[in-house]
Amino acid sequence: MKVIAINGSPRKKWNTETLLNKALEGAASQGAETELIHLYDLNYKGCISCFACKLKDGKSYGKCAVNDDLTPVFTRVEEADAIILGSPIYMGVATGEMRSFMERLLFQYLVYDESRSTLFNRKISTGLIYTMGATESQIKQMGYEQNLKIPEMGMKRIFGASESLLVTDTYQFDDYSKYVATAFNPEEKAKRRKEEFPKDCQRAFEMGVRFAQQSNIC
Repeated sequence: MKVIAINGSPRKKWNTETLLNKALEGAASQGAETELIHLYDLNYKGCISCFACKLKDGKSYGKCAVNDDLTPVFTRVEEADAIILGSPIYMGVATGEMRSFMERLLFQYLVYDESRSTLFNRKISTGLIYTMGATESQIKQMGYEQNLKIPEMGMKRIFGASESLLVTDTYQFDDYSKYVATAFNPEEKAKRRKEEFPKDCQRAFEMGVRFAQQSNIC
């Protein structure tokens, strides 16, 4: 049993990676082998619309034909029993690296038939962990929730199941006084980091436990 986490944040050791590691800890507590992959360490681009993965009788049918740093990642995904993607939210959506990764990951399996069926040959658990500076009320006002439902729907269509964990009002800087960030109250941010972020980490841990348990059942 293996659970893979994909980090779509350019910042290591911060909110997104911390949560992904907690999810992997949860999976490991149930006996899973785990791996964390950093997208910003890889060299790749988004889908180039070559349609080789859709070509009848083509050698790359159902597989992304582009050979780059994502090629071995896709192989590991196919061997995994669960995958968890993590990304901070930039301008209402996941990072460019994460979106490019998801284009390549999902499109190769999507069949252009009436039911939009999938070429991924089994069902696995998938999760999306999002971190953002916006508060719960702000993400509702700005429509973030609907934006973030779209990737979840895509993951569910291809892999069979998906869920999202939204971590809001995150702590962004070591020292707020060094940055132009007067929209934020540093004391309130620090208080939330101390009181709420551990709860978010526990929720991520529980996601990992749940995914490992579901894999054992399957």
